[in-house]
Amino acid sequence: MRLEVSCIDRVGLAKDILVILERYGINLIAIDASNRGFLYLQFAEISFETLRELMPLIRKVESVHDVRTVSFMPSEQEHYALKTLLQTLPDSVFSINAKGRIRIVNESALLTLSMAEHEVLDESLNHWVQGFNFGRWLSEPQVLAQATRVTIGTNEYLAEMLPIYLPDENDSQILAGAVVSLKSPARVGKQFNALQNQTTGFESVLAMSDKMKDVLKQARRMAQLDAPLLITGETGTGKELMARASHDASMRREKPFIAINCAALPDSAAEEELFGFVNQGTVVKRGLFEEASGGTVYLDEIAEMSKTAQVKLLRFLQDGCFRRIGGDEEVRADVRIICSTQKNLAELCQTDEFREDLYYRIHVLSYHMPALRERKVDVIPLTEMFLEHYSQQLSSPLRRISASCRDYLFSYAWPGNVRQLKNAVFRAVSMWDGATELTVEQLKLPSYAEGFGYFDEEFEGSLDDAMKEYEAGLLRRLYPAYPSTRQLAKKLGVSHTAIANKLRDYQIVKKR
Repeated sequence: MRLEVSCIDRVGLAKDILVILERYGINLIAIDASNRGFLYLQFAEISFETLRELMPLIRKVESVHDVRTVSFMPSEQEHYALKTLLQTLPDSVFSINAKGRIRIVNESALLTLSMAEHEVLDESLNHWVQGFNFGRWLSEPQVLAQATRVTIGTNEYLAEMLPIYLPDENDSQILAGAVVSLKSPARVGKQFNALQNQTTGFESVLAMSDKMKDVLKQARRMAQLDAPLLITGETGTGKELMARASHDASMRREKPFIAINCAALPDSAAEEELFGFVNQGTVVKRGLFEEASGGTVYLDEIAEMSKTAQVKLLRFLQDGCFRRIGGDEEVRADVRIICSTQKNLAELCQTDEFREDLYYRIHVLSYHMPALRERKVDVIPLTEMFLEHYSQQLSSPLRRISASCRDYLFSYAWPGNVRQLKNAVFRAVSMWDGATELTVEQLKLPSYAEGFGYFDEEFEGSLDDAMKEYEAGLLRRLYPAYPSTRQLAKKLGVSHTAIANKLRDYQIVKKR
C-alpha cells in the first residue's frame, strides 16, 4: 500500500502522520520526502475499512492538503528505471563502493564473468578484472574519472571508471563509490566507425573463411571498375550487401544506389518503372535509370526480367541511351549496372529463357557468392555479430552461445544461407526468455539434411517416384551444358542409349 500526501513542509509533519499509523498498528516500510509539496508512505496492505478510517485522519493533520493511494513512489520508479536501463545495456556495468566491492551488477556483466549475481555481490571487482587497482584509485585524495585497458581472463576490455559523489550538508562532496563500464574492442571499434560514418563499403562484410576472403579481394578490385558486374549465388548469400558495398567503394558513392527486384516487377510495369513514361510530349514519370544518373542500378534476380525489358536493357548497355514509353527522345543516363541471380543464366540462354546477347553484356565482370555451408568458419562469427546487433537493437542482454548450439550451428546445412541465420538469431533475441545462453531450441531451425532438403512428413509417393524426380531434375540441369547426349552419357557413366531413353521419357529437349 502506498499513499501520496500533498502538504506544506513543516517540522514534525512526518511524526504526526506516524503517530496515526502507529495507532492502527501499521508498520512503515518506506517514506519519500519531496521538496515539491508531497510526502510518500509505503506500508503493508490493509483492509478497505481501515483505509477508509485512516485517510480522513491524515487529512486532518496540520499542513496536509489531501491524501490518495498511488501505485508507486518516486524512489521506486527511479530504482526500477535504473535497473531496467542496466539490464538492457550491452556493456558490462558494475557499481562498486568506496572499497572497490561490487554493489550492483547488470546482466551483461554477469554473462561476461559467467557468474550468478549472488556470487559477485560484495566481492572485490579486482577478483575478476585485472590491469587496474580499483581500491587504490578510490583511496586517492582526489578521485577523477579514468579510462584504461583491462583484462578478464584472456579477453581485453576498455574500462571507463566514473566516481560517485554525494553532497553533504556543507555543500562539499562525499565519495560513495564508482560506476565501472567495460566495452569490448569490437564494440569500441563499431562505435568509433559509427561516429566517423565509415561503416560503408566492404568494411561491413564479415569474412573469416579463405573462400570469402578471396571473394572480397575480387570484389574490391571490381568495385573500382565501371563495367557491368554480375554477382551469382544462392538465395540469402548476401548478393545485395555486396552490390551496395561495391557502390560505396566506387567513385559513384556520392550518387544514388537504386535496387530493383526484377521478380517483383510485373511485365506490364517493368518498362515504365525502369525507363519512364511520356504522355503527349510531357514526362509523366522518370524511370529508375534516369533517377540513378551518376550512380548505380542494382538489378536483383535479373533472370526474372521480362523479354521486352531485356531488349531495352540490352540497348541501354550498348550505348547508354533509352527511350521513355510513349516518347521519341533519346535519353542518356550515366549509370553502372550491377546484376545478381541465383539461377544459371548460361543454362537459361540454352533454353531460350534469357537473351544470350544480354547475358554477355552483363557478364563482363563477375564473382560467385559462396553458400554458408561452404564457409563454415564464418558461421559462429556471423552468429555473434547478429547477436550483438539485435541485442542492442531490441535492448536485450547480450548472451553467450552454448557449446551444443555452437556444434549445431556449425553442422547445420543452412539452405537459406546468411539470411536464414540472421532471421533465426533475430527471432531468438526478440523472444528472449531470460536465459543466459543461446540454445538450439531458441533458434527454431527446421530439420534439414544437405543433399536431401527439408524433412517432409507429408511426402506422398514411393521411393521410385522420388528417385525419378531427382533424376529428371539432374538431367535438366546437366543436359544444356553438354553438346551431345554421348558426352553427357560419358559424364554420368552410363550408355548413350540409356541417356537418350531417359531424356525422351522425361521430355527433356535442348532448345535451339
